[in-house]
Amino acid sequence: MSKTQLFDLDGKIAFVSGASRGIGEAIAHLLAQQGAHVIVSSRKLDGCQQVAEAIVAAGGKATAIACHIGEMDQIGAVFARIQEEFGRLDILVNNAATNPQFCNVLDTDLSAFQKTVDVNIRGYFFMSVEAGKLMRANGGGSIINVASINGVSPGAYQGIYSMTKAAVINMTKVFAKECAQFGIRCNALLPGLTDTKFASALVKNDAILNSVLQQVPLKRVADPKEMAGAVLYLASDASSYTTGVSLNVDGGFLS
Repeated sequence: MSKTQLFDLDGKIAFVSGASRGIGEAIAHLLAQQGAHVIVSSRKLDGCQQVAEAIVAAGGKATAIACHIGEMDQIGAVFARIQEEFGRLDILVNNAATNPQFCNVLDTDLSAFQKTVDVNIRGYFFMSVEAGKLMRANGGGSIINVASINGVSPGAYQGIYSMTKAAVINMTKVFAKECAQFGIRCNALLPGLTDTKFASALVKNDAILNSVLQQVPLKRVADPKEMAGAVLYLASDASSYTTGVSLNVDGGFLS
């Protein structure tokens, strides 16, 4: 009996934003391990190059390209380069996000509000639009949006971030419905509390951490690698009839 090829990504071109560390880095490594040529992206090129070099050293294929998804001109430039260098895109993982303010909602700063919306909503949206155009021209593809459990159950003192992640969940359904006719699937990953630099304000604060873990049936924080397997499923043929889904990977928090 032969092994399944459902998770085989040979010949696929995948773009992962926010891939210089944390969940994005873990996703980039796993997609490359399964055969995809991964475009490793984040705001700063140095971190992307380190991840890309590690993938290549392990026998995979990777290219580092810097892109700040909060800047519209950079989104345009990165997709022009993808078109020129690769001629296609099969997988988009929208993972880059920002959460610049940790405060009561009444104290939300306008600049923090605008930055969060620009990256987490506008950035995800137009990355998906540009990726979708490439996918439509090549017969289909898979878009995976990394949202958050906060999009379902708002996190304390993370008001605007939680609101943007709720928007990402709905955005996922919009693209799933309107792009299915082009062979494009769109799904969302909803991570629970994960041990990353992004979540350090929560993970490193014992009082907050203990309070959160009381609501997590598995009673622990996730490792970034535990998010990558769910993304591989959503990126591969294993999920060929799955679209518009929000997949909770949260240790049971939302159950």
